[in-house]
Parts: sequence; structure tokens; C-alpha cells
Amino acid sequence: MTQTKEFSYPSSDGVHTIHAHEWFPQSSPIAVIQIVHGVAEHIGRYQHLAQFLTAHGFVVCGEDHLGHGLTVNDGRYGYFAPRGGWDLVTQDVRRLREIEGKKFPGLPHVLLGHSMGSFLTRTYLIRWPGTVDGAVLSGTGQEKAPLVAFGRLLAGGLAALKGSDYVSPLIYELSLGAYNKKFQPARTRADWLSRDRDMVDANLNDPLCAFQPTVSMFRDMMEGLQFIASKKNLSKMDVDTPIYFLSGDQDPVGSMGKGVRKVEAMFRSAGCRDVTVKLYAGGRHEMFNELNRQEVMEDLLVWLEQRFFD
Repeated sequence: MTQTKEFSYPSSDGVHTIHAHEWFPQSSPIAVIQIVHGVAEHIGRYQHLAQFLTAHGFVVCGEDHLGHGLTVNDGRYGYFAPRGGWDLVTQDVRRLREIEGKKFPGLPHVLLGHSMGSFLTRTYLIRWPGTVDGAVLSGTGQEKAPLVAFGRLLAGGLAALKGSDYVSPLIYELSLGAYNKKFQPARTRADWLSRDRDMVDANLNDPLCAFQPTVSMFRDMMEGLQFIASKKNLSKMDVDTPIYFLSGDQDPVGSMGKGVRKVEAMFRSAGCRDVTVKLYAGGRHEMFNELNRQEVMEDLLVWLEQRFFD
């Protein structure tokens, strides 16, 4: 059985306490994999991935972001902060990396970011280059700059008008709510996540996933997308850090593969020397919850072993 531990540490916002989780292998650990989860989910959803990785000698860790999972103690789900939320959440990811670095000095440390977590990971790679040994970007993408700017303006305007914790049905339908349109007639509002009905239903029935983000969180995320699209910022990355993109070619977040290739090109243009892309035919947004998730995890293992243990 995989050994687990839950703990907490102070958030960068000076107010909240971040809930974190660790999974340990039975043997001596060979590396640390830090999972950075996506929007409207939590680190507990990665239990099966953690069990797979610990069975192969990895320590796995991750935290619930501000406004997510068990970090929420004030009922404000989908809310980062009044201002500067993207920076705060990224700093919380950095703090966990520092904590794990002290626990496991000298071991390779890899960030694995999914969806919004991939955007946070890309932000991390810019802000703290050379402080991780690799990055896995799952379900990533990059919307066109005018659309991102419009989203930031609209969400920011609503936050100023109605309050930073306001939840806008309009913004939700224009963003996350629009992803399901690719899969009509749809069985549920979350068919875009996976072809595996059980996994979709588990998400819909999870009380920690049953919320819509606030307008300020959408604004913060748009600010983050602008930050990671900047050529100036991309040039700050450590070009020797290995990068692994994995996505379904039917993932609307990655524009059905085109957005993933766009980000790949951005990384290559920034000089990154070790970039791998894996697009899975028919796969949707959550490849670790897809019908072929065993294949996806085994491919990840191969990439990790080739980079760090050959």
C-alpha cells in the first residue's frame, strides 16, 4: 500500500493555510513529482496517478490552491484573492517545491501541471528557472491574445462592478461552459473532460468540484495567460529543463491539439532544447482520467526514466 501524509503550510497571501498531500514509495525514493492541479478540482483527484508513480519509486506531492479543495475554510470556492491572485498561487506552488526540496535534498524534482495547473507551471518555469529538473504539461493550450485580453477586461470589469467574489454565469458560459459544445449531443455538462463516463460522473459528484470560479479568478487566470505568452518572459526560462507535453487531440482547452502545438512552438522559439509532445487520438481534456489512462501513465514513466535514470 502507498503511504500517504497530509500536512499544511502558510499561504503566500498571509491569511490562508494551504492543504497539501504526499504519497511515498515503499522503496527509497528516486525523484519527486509535484502535481499542480487545475481549476475547480483538488489534489485528491490524483490518487490513482500518485499510486502508479509511487509503485515505481517516486515521491508524489501536491497542494490545493487558494479557493480549492481543503484549503478553503471560509466557503469561498473559486476565489484566489482580491488582486494578484495568480502570483500568490504560483508562490504557493514554489513554497511546496522548497518544502519538498528540504525533505528530499538532491533528488530530481519534476512539476506536473494539468490545465490551469499547466499555466501555473509555465509561470513557475519563467519566475524560477533552473529550480526544477523537468516539467510535464498536461491539457495545456494558449488562446489568441485578443480573446485573452477581452476575457481579462470583461472579468475585471465585473469584479470592479459586482465584487471580486461574484460568480458570473455569462463568463462561465463563454469559457469553461463552451468546451462541451464540441461534444453534442452531450450526456452531461462535463463530457469534454473524458470519454470515461465513470470518471466524468465522479467529477460531477465530487462536492469539492461543484463550483464555478469567481470573476476575479477568471481575471487572474487571464493575467497569467498573458504573462506566459510574452516572448520576453519566455526568454527567462532555463532552456535545458526537459519539457513533456501530453494532451488529447480532442481537448478543447488545447484547441484539439493545435493549441498544444502552438505552445510547443513558443517553447522551441525560446530556445528550449528538450521538448517532447504526445497527442492521444480521441483523448479529451483529462488524459489521466481517460479510457487509456494506463497507457498515458506508462508513457509518462518512460519519459521520466529516459530523462533522469538512463
